Amino acid sequence: MATADPFEVRMRFSSQLQHLNASITSAQKAAQYAMKYKDMDEDLHSCILEQLEKTSMNTRANIMYFLEHLLEMASKERNNDYVRMMQRDIIRVVDAVCPEDGSGVANVKVVRKVLQSLMNKSILLEQTVAEIEACLRERDTSADVGFSSPVNGDDASRSRNGNGTATANRLDKRQIEQRIEEDRERHKRMRESMWAVPGNIEDEAMKLWEETSELGEDDHILGAEEWEEFQREMEASKCHHLRARDAAAAAAAAANGALPH
Repeated sequence: MATADPFEVRMRFSSQLQHLNASITSAQKAAQYAMKYKDMDEDLHSCILEQLEKTSMNTRANIMYFLEHLLEMASKERNNDYVRMMQRDIIRVVDAVCPEDGSGVANVKVVRKVLQSLMNKSILLEQTVAEIEACLRERDTSADVGFSSPVNGDDASRSRNGNGTATANRLDKRQIEQRIEEDRERHKRMRESMWAVPGNIEDEAMKLWEETSELGEDDHILGAEEWEEFQREMEASKCHHLRARDAAAAAAAAANGALPH
């Protein structure tokens, strides 16, 4: 079976992380991609850390939600490497999603929610979460500097540390609007799940249909790759009788001047 190009896998995974949104589907799709290439887990883990440290605060929040899906999926499939590496680097992740300079104060609630969920699923230790919570309390200020607008120019924006570094990652108007919309979508889904009642198979099918994202170019590429992989595996699993039959049919077709099917 042909080995996937590590560079291409990394680039495609980076693109998925950069384009995560509030939908569960986008997070699950990225998590499934990471699990598909779990033999490259160290490289993909470093890719997650890289994206966490260079993308916008909105994207970092979405990656944090994605991590919840990935680690839950990895835990269920007994893939301990993703879990182990994230346990090792969880402080680095938290520092990237809500930095000490206050630029990610809007992400504190996101981090708390995901950490609590991972602790409940026995992926993170209670002691670890408690230690991180102590740090989060210091960063969770009453004034949301990430969404506030400076009133007196640079003086207001420098008020946190005197040198303006707190505003290095300040959200612009477009990012603020995007974040509000994504938070609204998440709250809507949360309310829906609270009031959800078991339905029949048809209702579940319609729900999945409505939540599924549109088919994109990446889906076509992945589908083609999976089909090629399936064909190779089917060919490799053929018994010698079937291979002899196919070889004879191909030889007969060639002798008759026809292309083999």
